[in-house]
Amino acid sequence: MVKPGQILSLSIEKPAVGGRMIARVDGQVVLVDGAVPGERVSARVEFVAKGVAYALVEAVEERSPDRRDPEGDRRCGGCLYAHIAYPRQLEIKSLVIADALVRIGRLRWSAPIAVAASPPLGYRMRARLHVQGGRIGFFREGTHEVCDVRPTGQLLDTTCDIVDRLAGLAARLPPGALRDVVIAENVDASQRVVQLEVAGGRPIGPLPGAIAGVTGVIVSSPDGALEIAAGTPFVTDTVAAGEPGAPAGSAPVRIRRHVRAFFQGNRYLLGSLVAEVLAQIPRGSRVIDLYAGGGLFSIAAAAARGADVVAVEGDYHAAQDLAANASAAEGRVAAVHQSVEAFVASLPARPDVVIVDPPRAGLSRQAAEGVLALKAARLVYVSCDVATLARDCRRLMDGGYRVARVEGFDLFPNTPHVEAVVTLDA
Repeated sequence: MVKPGQILSLSIEKPAVGGRMIARVDGQVVLVDGAVPGERVSARVEFVAKGVAYALVEAVEERSPDRRDPEGDRRCGGCLYAHIAYPRQLEIKSLVIADALVRIGRLRWSAPIAVAASPPLGYRMRARLHVQGGRIGFFREGTHEVCDVRPTGQLLDTTCDIVDRLAGLAARLPPGALRDVVIAENVDASQRVVQLEVAGGRPIGPLPGAIAGVTGVIVSSPDGALEIAAGTPFVTDTVAAGEPGAPAGSAPVRIRRHVRAFFQGNRYLLGSLVAEVLAQIPRGSRVIDLYAGGGLFSIAAAAARGADVVAVEGDYHAAQDLAANASAAEGRVAAVHQSVEAFVASLPARPDVVIVDPPRAGLSRQAAEGVLALKAARLVYVSCDVATLARDCRRLMDGGYRVARVEGFDLFPNTPHVEAVVTLDA
């Protein structure tokens, strides 16, 4: 049994969910941070939990041709795969999706899973940043130590400039007054909203009105109160929603979203993700969109596929966005502000297609049972977590569905995260 602090010489076998790589010592699994499959490394054991050792690379003994020297701090949030050449990252993510479906979902699947590539720089449209000692940035992995956003490359340079201005603001406030900063912007970055999360009530000190490059500033406190300090809390995206395969830019739809509402985070793959979901919806379908957010898939399905959609969202701000966006859908989208569990328990009319895009925890048991009770001919499952996706696919397959198609989208390059869209047919 290995012990914390021990240095091990390890042959790296394959990727694991979460970003580490799998090695073994006398049959014991070691999850290694900072390695590439196929390498031999020296790694220091950080800790052991439930019989699994967790280790960090100290030196590379046999280097993979896919290893590269990352720019900046690899352990800064959003950079855990920055030491791996990008084409190999896509291969690894494809393997991770397939492994989860086979190992957790007990699915027989041998076909390669394509993962759509993203430009790695400036891809993020939404980021939560942390404030510490007048600095604003991401946390280093496994710590509460703030690291600078600019070297990570995740945000546009103009967005990083605004972070620098906000750091100047934070430095003038009482220590601890400002906890977190959320930045949300639209695809072309023509609109950008900043949410300042204060520690308790309104902090004593100068809060901004207008900030150059920012179209809205809101202040939020722990009790949930919001104050609009300047501009508007919304940004608006225009998303192409034409027939699958139609020229880019056809049949655009407008989607409004609040800074506090969830939205797909990659500006470069947003259209491709929508197109994949639309391609699975037959024209004129009756669709139920669960965890609909502001209505990205719902509004696009109504516009491009002539679908009649019931869109369900439980979060307050996202549901307000959904209602506003549905009002422009010419009656084809009915917005429902309700939890998914409560909605499916109400025995809604049987749809042709169900879309689910749940949070990382996946479908609750009640939601999964409710989805099965809808008896739709097709389910389209959009997931940001391959483990819960595989678990839920098993539940749905046990309920009579089969997995017909799996596609990946690299919404977060240089990280272990991957988005997947799985189509299941009855």
